Amino acid sequence: MSRQWRLLDLQALDTRLDQIEHRKRHLPELARLAELGGRTDQLDTELVRARTAESDVQREVTKAEADVQLVRDRMARNQSRLDAGQGTAKDLQALQHEIGSLTRRQTELEDLELEVMERAEALQAEAAELGARREELAGQVSELESSRDAALRELDAERDKLVAERTDIAAGVGEDLLALYDKIRASSGGVGAAPLVQRRCGGCQLELGQVDLSRIRAAEEDEVLRCEECRRILVRTSESGL
Repeated sequence: MSRQWRLLDLQALDTRLDQIEHRKRHLPELARLAELGGRTDQLDTELVRARTAESDVQREVTKAEADVQLVRDRMARNQSRLDAGQGTAKDLQALQHEIGSLTRRQTELEDLELEVMERAEALQAEAAELGARREELAGQVSELESSRDAALRELDAERDKLVAERTDIAAGVGEDLLALYDKIRASSGGVGAAPLVQRRCGGCQLELGQVDLSRIRAAEEDEVLRCEECRRILVRTSESGL
């Protein structure tokens, strides 16, 4: 097999390797994971806010419960003194008056306690819902990551096989021609060598003129030929139309 023919095999392998790298960068799982990552960040922010609010209102519940208990304890002491008939008539009347005030105060505090507890329950429910959504999202992310990793393993396995084949083929091309091919490929959209088919360059798809065709016909079999338009290496084939 001539060196130029080996270049076509090399080009086919390089094209597939480029396709593999493109595929790895554009796996559908990657776009979906990026989307879910944004949703996860948003949920995490909402969850922190909800849990912080829940913690704050829980402190309000604790304070409200303590305030109610203080009033209850004060009422219990006053009622005990009143029932025991301790003190003068004026003292007992004052106790009755204070008990009445404490009763109204207890009602106010219990209403406040109930309102705070309702807010706490609502925030607990919101935090629980956000936590459940976060767990569901984490499950979706885990599944996508597994799918992505499986796809990457498959592509990497194919890439490794192709790289090994490329190494074997490149060894038969020669360092000088390989260096030229790689240089052209890097500057020409990934195509360094193209077949000449029916008088057309397989790289730029332009038909060669008679002068170029005459030059190619007269060239030695192993001479490195270049397309005058795209400067890619031209490889003569049985279908070149020469």
